[in-house]
Amino acid sequence: MHLRDDAAPVLVREGFSLGAAVFGPLWFAWRRAWVPACIALAAWLVVDALTAGGTRLVLVVGLVLLQGLSGHDLRRWSLARRRFTLAEVVRARNGETAWARLLDRRRDLGERLLRRRP
Repeated sequence: MHLRDDAAPVLVREGFSLGAAVFGPLWFAWRRAWVPACIALAAWLVVDALTAGGTRLVLVVGLVLLQGLSGHDLRRWSLARRRFTLAEVVRARNGETAWARLLDRRRDLGERLLRRRP
């Protein structure tokens, strides 16, 4: 879990990101990881403009794998750039279980989440 005083807590998964692999720059932008989104978009544009045939296929597969393997790490990096700090590590099968375990351990976060709701 990543925390910042003036924002709601953010949970980021570990492992391969299918969303980042499939949607690339859009996935990064949706998660407000602007620098990785711009770099990924630039990489896609360069590959599209400067390659053809088998070379393009190899580079596209490489970009897809790179985005999938580094998606969550780049999201954490973007959170750190926005002054979020890693405050807690939660192990769970899904997001709901992770939030439940986290709120059970850190009761102060429940109040923080309720204050952030519009």
